Amino acid sequence: MFTGIIETLGVVREIQREDSNIHFTISSPFTHELRVDQSVAHDGVCLTVVAIVVDTYTVTAIEETLRKTKLGAWVVGTSINLERSLKLGDRLDGHMVQGHVDLTGVCTQRVESNGSWEFAFDHPQHDDLFTVPKGSITVNGVSLTVVQSTRTSFSVAIIPYTFEHTTFHLIQPGDPINLEFDILGKYLTRYLSFVNSPQHTAR
Repeated sequence: MFTGIIETLGVVREIQREDSNIHFTISSPFTHELRVDQSVAHDGVCLTVVAIVVDTYTVTAIEETLRKTKLGAWVVGTSINLERSLKLGDRLDGHMVQGHVDLTGVCTQRVESNGSWEFAFDHPQHDDLFTVPKGSITVNGVSLTVVQSTRTSFSVAIIPYTFEHTTFHLIQPGDPINLEFDILGKYLTRYLSFVNSPQHTAR
């Protein structure tokens, strides 16, 4: 479990393909604090540390992960948002984030506005996935509050600190992004679809 509050940025140092899997070796300021088997969110994707060498560590993305995320577009030198898993007793400063990306979207707009930035994103329509104004959304692992919302798009406002200390300063229109929708909204949508289904109402 994560909060969507980015701790630091990492950099992809090496990429190795093995059958349908990809091994990513990453450098980060907190590598020395990691251990093998620990979970770390990478641009919002929960991956397990499988090896540590000096100031770099390695994680493996399987085919399912690569299909649902933008990790397959990473190259050596790519900067990524990093967050270690939440510890019991920590403050939940963002919102409940699983590290399970639902789908990818695309940035459609980036506008500077009096010291902050407004970003807009499009995503495929999905019956179980949606945003609501003032609701929560995770973009590349960053917990954000939705400003405007439609069935296939939303916008967010980014403060200077978040812009500078995450990969948001690198995002341009046309760039793909990882999206994890609010878990509470997903459960509620699935529950309502069940209770309103013909099989349930016929009972």
